[in-house]
Amino acid sequence: MPTTRLKRPAVLAVPAIVALVAATLAATSPAYAASSNSVTDLSGTKPLFATASADRGQVPTGTRQTTRIYFASQNAAGMAAYAQSVSSPGNAAYGKYLTPAKAEALYGVSPEAVAQIKSWVSSVGLTVTAQTPQYLEVAGTVGATQAAFGTSIHKFATSAGVIDGTTSDIKIPAALATSILAVSGLSGQVTVAQPDSVKAADTSATAAPAKSGGIGTDPSCSTSYGQTSTAKDGLPAGYDGDTKIPLSECSWVPSQLREAYGVTKSGLTGKGVTVAVVDAYGSSTMEADADQYSVNHGDKPFAAGQYSEIVTPADWELEDECGGPAGWSPEESLDVEMVHGLAPGANVEYVGANSCSDDDLLAAVATIVDSHSADIITNSWDEIMHSTEGSGPDGDTISPQEIQAYEQVFEQAAIEGIGVQFSAGDCGDQSVAAAAGGANCDPTTTEAQTNWPASDPWATAVGGTALFTSDSKGKYDFELTMGDQRSVLDTNATTSALQWDPLPGFFYFGGGGGTSEDFAQPWYQAGVVPSSLADSEANGTWSATPQRVIPDIAMQGDLVNATLVGMSDGSPYSEAGYGGTSVSSPELAGVMADADQAAGHALGFENPVIYLADNFGVFNDIVANPKAAKSKDGVIQEVVNLGNDRIRLYELGQDTSLVATPGYDDATGVGTPTAAFFQLMKKF
Repeated sequence: MPTTRLKRPAVLAVPAIVALVAATLAATSPAYAASSNSVTDLSGTKPLFATASADRGQVPTGTRQTTRIYFASQNAAGMAAYAQSVSSPGNAAYGKYLTPAKAEALYGVSPEAVAQIKSWVSSVGLTVTAQTPQYLEVAGTVGATQAAFGTSIHKFATSAGVIDGTTSDIKIPAALATSILAVSGLSGQVTVAQPDSVKAADTSATAAPAKSGGIGTDPSCSTSYGQTSTAKDGLPAGYDGDTKIPLSECSWVPSQLREAYGVTKSGLTGKGVTVAVVDAYGSSTMEADADQYSVNHGDKPFAAGQYSEIVTPADWELEDECGGPAGWSPEESLDVEMVHGLAPGANVEYVGANSCSDDDLLAAVATIVDSHSADIITNSWDEIMHSTEGSGPDGDTISPQEIQAYEQVFEQAAIEGIGVQFSAGDCGDQSVAAAAGGANCDPTTTEAQTNWPASDPWATAVGGTALFTSDSKGKYDFELTMGDQRSVLDTNATTSALQWDPLPGFFYFGGGGGTSEDFAQPWYQAGVVPSSLADSEANGTWSATPQRVIPDIAMQGDLVNATLVGMSDGSPYSEAGYGGTSVSSPELAGVMADADQAAGHALGFENPVIYLADNFGVFNDIVANPKAAKSKDGVIQEVVNLGNDRIRLYELGQDTSLVATPGYDDATGVGTPTAAFFQLMKKF
């Protein structure tokens, strides 16, 4: 079965969840006895990398081994059905959310099944170290674990390093097969999932455009689209011989984003709503940094009790593989500041996973869901599903059982009225060609594909756009799909003239999207997503049935017209521009908090509402060549001047094979929200 990879901040994948595949079982006694010898051989759970030639020997049997056993719902079909009903406007059950206790009683694992699993664990010499409504964590020696699951754990040499894996399919008691959804820890690889965000500049891009000092000496930017250009700077011509190229707009701050997307006009603040941010680890100065950032840009800091966090530094692990707290700090700062900036009256809860592994990130999401501590959860991390480092039959990195473990939590969230959002990624269609030059691409991709977990039908996939305004306050002008072709000013050219290298540029950054080969079309996309997209998978094959297409919706996230973020976490406080759908997801979380306030209740799983709202024309419909751009021959280009001769030329709106078209598209989904969206939400 495929191994799982560590997630990236949009991000790291981790110790593989070893699938406990439900098999056709021989008739057995319904009551489990620890002495029973009836077992189920779980076909396909031996990883493909576990070959004789790669075998580097037994993992020492005395090594401590930690394993998580994920519980299966006692009524999986009923759980999925109610999650759909309670989330669908017009259904009799719409909005009739359940408490966590009620959801667990109706759809969680039964107490009897948990007792049986515990009895078996104890009988095979393993010790329960933690229990949640989602899983049982057990520990023991490798020797005891091998005996419990009927296999051996060896080390195997792979292209990703030496990885532990089972030498055969694992086994569990047949009487427990319907109570166990998945097991993690027996086989796996630790590869890194990074945050989706990418730093755009080393200095604050909100400073007034500077002209002194000559070409490239001082960083400079525009306060609105086209306000400042390169006409007198002596820079070489860009596309179509144009020498009057607009300078990129100064990095956005929340007040401008609120103005652009109608939040200011609505008067909404997200009051009464709680948004949770999930990343790995945690900054030591998050609240103070967010307060300073807010004050610096004319907003109010968090009120007493408005910000809270759940972090457990004593339990942090895999810091080298995941980039540690320092690697995730920009993502955390970005997420918290954008949520607070777009919904300044909402409560914000930060939940830091103990690593970037699937186990720990899923546990962080489940912590929120199991206690219903928030109404909206934003996640700015992701991974590809088909990779040269995957061990599944199609290069899979995510197993069906791992997906089920996530989906069970997502469905419970929907039943409780919690929306769960994920960044759609920053590498366009994730093709091999895109990965060759993309700044935030996974070089192990084997094909064009969509990112996980954004592609899951129970998640809201948030895509990216490039926003342009007509004044310094953020008055909306137009948007493009987030897709940047990049050229660098070559100051060492063999000729006397400066040159852009190369021109045209190469793909550098772009919002994720496309048609998934892994998930069928969910009910809410029927009739909205064109069949030309739903039936044509990202990898170029045609599907006999409609498939899931992402993103669902989009927000500003571009790297050229970047978003300003402030942070310190042990260093002097500073601000810099960042881009990525890591920006887009927390922005949307703030917008949806405002929408919850407008509706007067939690909107819960957001996708059915989003696709229904699309019928009312309440979104900015992003298209490839908006008339407002007034660009020469339809080419929209900007120069980014970072100072000290670091000058870049970008052609915008070039997102690999993903194209913004009228109506729903696989680059920006239904588009971006307007003030009319909030007015409509008052009727839901």
